[in-house]
Formats: sequence, structure tokens, C-alpha cells
Amino acid sequence: MSDVDPFAVIADAIGRGRGRRLGCFVALGDSFTAGRGCAADERWADRLAASLRRRHPEPAYHNLAVDGATSDDVLDQVGPALQLEPDLVTVICGANDVIWSVRPDLELYGERFATILDRLRRGLPHVAIVTATSPERWRFLDLRPRTRARIVAGIGRLNEVTRTVANSRSVPVVDVVGHPGLDEAENFLDDGLHPSPMGHQRAAIEFARALGEHFGIDSDVTNKEER
Repeated sequence: MSDVDPFAVIADAIGRGRGRRLGCFVALGDSFTAGRGCAADERWADRLAASLRRRHPEPAYHNLAVDGATSDDVLDQVGPALQLEPDLVTVICGANDVIWSVRPDLELYGERFATILDRLRRGLPHVAIVTATSPERWRFLDLRPRTRARIVAGIGRLNEVTRTVANSRSVPVVDVVGHPGLDEAENFLDDGLHPSPMGHQRAAIEFARALGEHFGIDSDVTNKEER
């Protein structure tokens, strides 16, 4: 493992921005962003917010994510988010639409996800939005074969919809599918599904990289993540 300060890595990734002022960061989503099983300051969004404060004059931060939220629930988070007038929003949802339904309606998910992004853009024309796909494999999650096959297939279709909707609106997607960290037990809680504090740390670094790549913010995170 790297002995480089992870907060310094993230700060380097989002720091030295070229003209973009970050006054408020709002995180929307489900248990991934709400941070089930982790302390608040261990969540990836909180780690990202802490690193933002290293380069910007005390930006406000609000995590509106709710454990167990579906895309419909995340759509309800948009109104409160707009009232906070953020200039950076992360929004990750959809996994629960698949996990908790034998026949997930992914067309409806796509409509809701599009509405989420469109409402954010209409209300905040200059907001920076970042989203993400969901893992399509879980080595450490005990599932029956039929259940595993159903969920894997559903998440695969979900990710296709997420990419299509986000790309049509020029919203960057942090693509975790195939990430090597999915094969490392230390990145997961005992349930095998939710990220551990180490998993949240790695997620924060990936989101920091996305900010650097897609919003013109200087970053050397690729060189410093692991040595």
C-alpha cells in the first residue's frame, strides 16, 4: 500500500483549478454516498469535501444521500439540493432499483436519471455534475447463483443506461466496472457489498481524478495514488 497521504493526493487532484470557483458541494445518492457502516468523515464524499477545503476558501458541503434510496428517492433529493445552490454535485443511484426488484424497470430508471440531471442543469446552469456506474461483480458477497445472475445482468443494463443518459448530457461518468479494487477484500465491509473506509478512500481518489480530467483542474493523482 502507498504511504502517501491520501488527502494530499485528492487535494492535488482537485487543486490549482483554472478559474472554477467551488463554493458549495452537494452529494446525492444511496448507501454508497451515505456511507453505510462508516463514520461520516470516512465517506468518499466527505474525504473529497475535506480535500476541496485545502484549495478553496471553505466551500460548503452537504451530503443528502440516503441509505437504501432508489432513483425515485434520489429524484426527491434534487429539490433540497437546488436550494443550496451548489456549483458541484455528485449523483449516483440506480443500484437499488435493480437489487430490490426481480424485474427492474430500467427504462423508467433512465427517465428518472435524465430528469435528475436536467433539473440540476436547469436550476444551476453552470453546475459541475459527476456520476458513476455500479460494480458488476462482487467476489465477497454471498449470493445464490440465480440471484447473482439476475443482479449482474440487471446492473450491466443499468450501467448502459447511466452511460447513455450521462453522455447525452456531457456529464462525466466515473466507471468502476472492472476496477482492480473490486478484487481486494480490504475495500469492502463484512457484508461484501458496501465499501470499507479504504474503499471510500479509493473512491474519493477516482472522483478527484474525474474532476481533474473533465473540468480542467490540474492533477497528478495518477502518479501519486500508489507507489
